[in-house]
Amino acid sequence: MTTTAKTDLPGYVIPILDKEFDDFATEAHAFLAGEREELQFIGFRLKQGVYGQRQPTRQMIRVKLPFGGVSAEQMDAFAVVAEEYAPLGKGHITTRQNFQFHHIPLQRMIEVLRLIGDAGLSSREACANTVRNVTGDPYAGVRDDEPFDITPYAGAFVRYWVRNEISQLLPRKFKVAFTGSERDEAITDIHDLGFIPEIRDVAGVPTKGFRIVAGGGLAIMAKHAIVVCEWSPVSEYLKVSEAVMRIFNAADELRKNRAKARLKFLVHRVGAEKFNEMVDEELQKPWAQKQILPDDLLYIDDEEADAPAPLANAPQPTAADRDAFELFVRTNVRTQRQAGYVTVEARVPQGDLVPSQFRGIADIMRTYGNGRARTSVNQNFILRWIPEGSVYAVWKALGELELADKGAGQIYDVVSCPGTDSCKLGITCSMGLNRALSDKVQELNIVDPATLRMRLNVSGCPNSCGQHHIGSIGFHGAAIKASNNDERQVPAYHIFVGGTRGEGHIRIGDLLKARVPAKRAPQVVERFVNYYQANRASADEEFTAFVERVGTAPFEAVVKDLTLPPEFSVHSMQEFIDWERDGLYVLERGEGECAV
Repeated sequence: MTTTAKTDLPGYVIPILDKEFDDFATEAHAFLAGEREELQFIGFRLKQGVYGQRQPTRQMIRVKLPFGGVSAEQMDAFAVVAEEYAPLGKGHITTRQNFQFHHIPLQRMIEVLRLIGDAGLSSREACANTVRNVTGDPYAGVRDDEPFDITPYAGAFVRYWVRNEISQLLPRKFKVAFTGSERDEAITDIHDLGFIPEIRDVAGVPTKGFRIVAGGGLAIMAKHAIVVCEWSPVSEYLKVSEAVMRIFNAADELRKNRAKARLKFLVHRVGAEKFNEMVDEELQKPWAQKQILPDDLLYIDDEEADAPAPLANAPQPTAADRDAFELFVRTNVRTQRQAGYVTVEARVPQGDLVPSQFRGIADIMRTYGNGRARTSVNQNFILRWIPEGSVYAVWKALGELELADKGAGQIYDVVSCPGTDSCKLGITCSMGLNRALSDKVQELNIVDPATLRMRLNVSGCPNSCGQHHIGSIGFHGAAIKASNNDERQVPAYHIFVGGTRGEGHIRIGDLLKARVPAKRAPQVVERFVNYYQANRASADEEFTAFVERVGTAPFEAVVKDLTLPPEFSVHSMQEFIDWERDGLYVLERGEGECAV
C-alpha cells in the first residue's frame, strides 16, 4: 500500500496512509466493544469518510474522487465494494463527483477502507468539518475553450489541504471547485471557494492564474460567491486559499449555530468589500510572507501519452440503429481540442451503478480510451480520449450495460440525492421521485430543443444535495397534513423555478408559494412544460428567461389545484405513501452528522 510519497499514477491524487486504517480498526473495535463514547467515535470516523445512516448499525462510505478523476482499475475496485460489501449491490455518484456506498456494517467498513486504499483511493476528509472533495470540470484538459488545464493545480490544492492542521476542525464543511473555462461547468459560483483559469501578460510573459471567488452556497440562504481576487498567478493561489481558510477557521462566532456556520454567512454578513479587506489583512501576517508554491504538489498525468490510436476497421452504424446512434452523438458526445478524439458522456440514471456496470465501464476505458475517466456534478460518467472512429463501438458497449441513453445534460437527465433511502436528514424519497419524473418526461416525448435544455433537480430536504436551487424546475422534500384535520402526514415538495448553471452564469431559482404532495410532482413538471411552450415569446426563449419575464405568479396559478392537501380516505391512500414505499408516510428526520 502507498505511503506519503507523491505519485502521479492515474487516479492516485491523495496520499494513502496505512496508519489511518490501523487507527480506524482500533477505534471501530473499541467502539463496538463499548469502550468509546458514540459522539467521540462519530467525529473520528467522519474524518475517514464513514457516515452514519438513518438505518441503525449501517454506514455509508464516501470515496473522494478529486476533480472526478478515476482509473479503470479503480472502477474494478468499486465493483468489488458494490458486490461484496454493499447490501444493495450498487454505488452512487454524487453531485460532488464522489462515489458513495451505502448500508455497510461498521465491522466490514475496515475491509472496505483497505480495499479502496490498495487501489489508490481515499475517503479521508470526505465528511466532517473539513475541505470536502475538490470538484473540477470533467472536460478539463480536453475542452477547446480552456486557457490551460486546471487538473495539475486542482490536484495540488487537494494535496495541500488534506490532513492540513488548519482544516481539521473548521466551523463547518468547506467546498471547493476548479472550473476549466468561463463557461463554469464546475459551478464555482455556489462554492465556498472557486477557481476560474485565466492567462494574463505579466511583464511580457503569458502567466497562468485564477480568478478566485468565495462565499457561495446553496441550502439555507442560497448565495452567489463574491470575487476575492480578480487574478492570482498560480504561484500565489494556494496562499490566497489559505488566507480565506484561516479567516474561516478563526470565525468562532460561526461555531455557535451550526445551521449558519458556512463561510457564506460570514461573507454576506460583513459584505464583499469588508471580506476582501479581511483577506488583504490576512495576507500581511507573518505566515504569508513565505512562498507557498504548488510545484512539488502538482498532479501530473500525461493522458495524451496513453491515448489510443484509431482502431483499424472500426465498426459503423447499421441502417437499423443509425438514427438512435446519431441522436446519442448529438447529446452525449463532444469533440476534444485534440484532433481526432472525443468525450462520451454515459448518462447514469439516479447516479447508480451496479457491479457489472462498474466492470463494463472499466473494460470500455481500457479498450477504447486511455484507462481514465471522470464523473460529473450531474452524476454522469465522462469517457475521455475516445478516437472518433470508436464512438459507435463505445455506444454499443454502453448499450449492453444499459447506459447508452441519449439526453445527457437535458431534461431527461434528472439529478437527485439519496433522500430517505439512506440519509438521516431526508424528508422524502427523492430517488423515487427521480424515477417518476424520468418516466413522465419520457412519456411526454419532448423534442422541442429549448424544452430539452431544461433541467430537473430533486433534493430530499432543504440542504440541496440534489442542487434543486439551480434546476429549471427544482423540488425539495417537505411534509404537509391531510385536509380534514387528520394528523396523518403527506410527503410533499417545495417547488423552485428558473434556476440554471453553465455558460458562465448561475441563477438561483425562485421559490414558489406552493407545496405539492409528492405523488403530484410529475404533474407539476408536465403543466410547467406545457405552460412554457404555449406562452413563451419565441421558440428560442429559454425557460429561465421565460421565468424572469413572467414571474412566479403564473406558475403558482397553473398548479394551484395540485397544492390542495388530500383528505385521508381509502381512495386517496396512495398520496399518503411516498414514492417506492409500502407504508403510510411519517416524517422521520434524524440528526445529521456532517457538522459533528
